[in-house]
Amino acid sequence: MLLIAVLTVLIISLFPRVLIYWYGKKRTKTLESIPSSRVAIVFGAGLQSDGSPSPVLKDRVSTAVKLYFADKVDKILMSGDNRYVNYNEPAGMKRYALELQVPEEDIVLDYAGRRTYDTCYRAKHIFKVPEAILVTQEFHLPRAIYTCNFLGLPSQGVPADQRVYSPPDHLIWKIREIPATLMALLQVHITRPEPILGDPEPIFPNEN
Repeated sequence: MLLIAVLTVLIISLFPRVLIYWYGKKRTKTLESIPSSRVAIVFGAGLQSDGSPSPVLKDRVSTAVKLYFADKVDKILMSGDNRYVNYNEPAGMKRYALELQVPEEDIVLDYAGRRTYDTCYRAKHIFKVPEAILVTQEFHLPRAIYTCNFLGLPSQGVPADQRVYSPPDHLIWKIREIPATLMALLQVHITRPEPILGDPEPIFPNEN
């Protein structure tokens, strides 16, 4: 009975991850093969002690910059956490993108992207993004793609894996995705929480 109970828990825990993985896989492209879109969305991933992006976040920003200079997108929406005065993910992302020569007018910041759900929700309802290329690492991309699409924002994704990450870190990220994926299904289909909102700030103001 114990074995059956354990197997049942494993199946219940892993099924959402498998479901979302296959949904996202069909919508994951390489930088070269992905169709052009209007906007690249970069998800926050932590800052270093000096306020610069973590290596993971640097890879996300630089991937979005490559999309921009390949004429795949017109704007880059950088979404992250800024709930504390001394912690500002979007500002750190912007500084790095400017170092990579992206024009400031084509960078848009979302200071309330505290989680994947919030970023997708606000991209659609606050920034009025019509469609997007999502930029994050492969372990996170399926959940981001699923969440944005089921919140009404048509999206595909490009992996931002530009280096070999620490194996222990990578394992932790994958394990965390199991409960995070289950939470994404609950949020998108059942609870539908409303994130921090505010007045609309259309990313293409002359088109709205």
